[in-house]
Amino acid sequence: MAINKFKLAIGFIVAGVLTVSFGLVLLFVGPLIIDDQIVKNTVIDPNNDLSYTMWRDIPVPFYMSVYFFNVLNPKEILNGEKPMVEQRGPYVYRKRCQKDNITFHPNDTVSYREYRQYHFEPSMSVGNESDVVTIPNMLVLGAAVMMENLPYAVRLMISATFKTFNEGPFLTKTVGELMWGYDSGLVDFLNKYLPGMLPSTGKFGLFAEFNNSNTGLFTIFTGKDNIRNVHKVDSWNGLTELNYWRSHQSNMINGTAGQMWPPFMTKESTLPFYSPDACRSMELVYQRPGDFKGVPLYRYVAPKTLFANGTDYAPNEGFCPCRQSGLLNVSSCRHNSPVFISHPHFYNADPVLLDYVQGLSPNEEEHGLFIDIHPQTGVPLNVSIRLQLNLYMKRVSGITETGKISEVVMPMIWFEEKGYIDGPVLTTFHTNLVILPAVMEYMQYGFIALGLATILLASLAHYRLKRSSRNAAFTSNVIDEPRASNNEPVKGSHDHDTQEKCNMTNSER
Repeated sequence: MAINKFKLAIGFIVAGVLTVSFGLVLLFVGPLIIDDQIVKNTVIDPNNDLSYTMWRDIPVPFYMSVYFFNVLNPKEILNGEKPMVEQRGPYVYRKRCQKDNITFHPNDTVSYREYRQYHFEPSMSVGNESDVVTIPNMLVLGAAVMMENLPYAVRLMISATFKTFNEGPFLTKTVGELMWGYDSGLVDFLNKYLPGMLPSTGKFGLFAEFNNSNTGLFTIFTGKDNIRNVHKVDSWNGLTELNYWRSHQSNMINGTAGQMWPPFMTKESTLPFYSPDACRSMELVYQRPGDFKGVPLYRYVAPKTLFANGTDYAPNEGFCPCRQSGLLNVSSCRHNSPVFISHPHFYNADPVLLDYVQGLSPNEEEHGLFIDIHPQTGVPLNVSIRLQLNLYMKRVSGITETGKISEVVMPMIWFEEKGYIDGPVLTTFHTNLVILPAVMEYMQYGFIALGLATILLASLAHYRLKRSSRNAAFTSNVIDEPRASNNEPVKGSHDHDTQEKCNMTNSER
């Protein structure tokens, strides 16, 4: 019976060792299995139903919120006074994106065009598209700056043309007209006699060229040959380098198309992407960790150097001619119109820009842009891209519409494009990339703990059995010795009896 107990204890020890070994194997192999699944599901491949569908048709709603800077003192501005503005909005539009003309190539790249549509969402907006606002007239004030170096006589003719078509320095139009276009005799005239001067051949509006348009022909890597390259841009409209800027570095097309990034990101990773709307590549930097509805994330934000001028940040010299830090001159890709991009309310910009305009109050929470990324997969969980459109305006002699306007970078609108994963997509994401890895991790340590506990208990039981066996053997030996003296004569006892007999004999004598 004892032998069976010994064998059972040893069996448990062996089982415990095997359990610990299995747990240690899982400890090293488990992450490799998870990483392998991530790689398989991250590659752009029609066979990957979930990830391919997410890439082709973004399954989460995206919204664009537009805020107008309504000009409160247009007459005073023409007399040289400081502009006063008030923010109006948001006017919210649901953004629909869909990739088309998807073509896979033998070199592990895929080409596509992404089409976008915007639909007004009254329930999410503060006001309607029929609201009336006043903003600077880009056709007049922008053209004035563009023409300031032409002969004085030409400038007089331009001013006369403005008067002919009843175009003044400021526009008072509905939100819908300013966004998607309005009829203008001047626009028709320019398109007829100066074709190519304006970005649109139809109605003139701030977003007229965006709706029902595409972002150009992107060719990106599928990640099949190297997962580190997945989503990275190979070319845009056939170009591997831009021609808008003054340096090779500024013209580089870096990073992804701005929707997904390669997996296995670290805190040292950056978030580079190419934006056709900004006409350049941009790069966000790590700020902090966090979580989004239970899913771990890294938050990436724009560094202060993103829109810094060449004086404050030498690598940006190629984006000049520059003005104050915080402004990106996009005139080279906007038909030479004096248009600048910045963060809303001149957040992270030179404070002097705030001194030129009344009514601005920048803060990070409302005006900083960010992208929250799931670092293991490179999939954005929560996105908020915020940018502001500004017009550089000044007095130009000969063009009387400019009056005595002081030189100023005038904010016109700012917009926020945001979206986040939710619903069934988030549930699937959370299950596959959070719960299952966590279960596997718990299993690893569970097997190790169970195995160690089994070894410990079995070893203790084995020790007790062994000790009990030794005690039993010792007790048996002690009990067996007296039994042996009863069966055999003891030397001392025999001598004593003999002596007794001798004494009795002598006594008798």
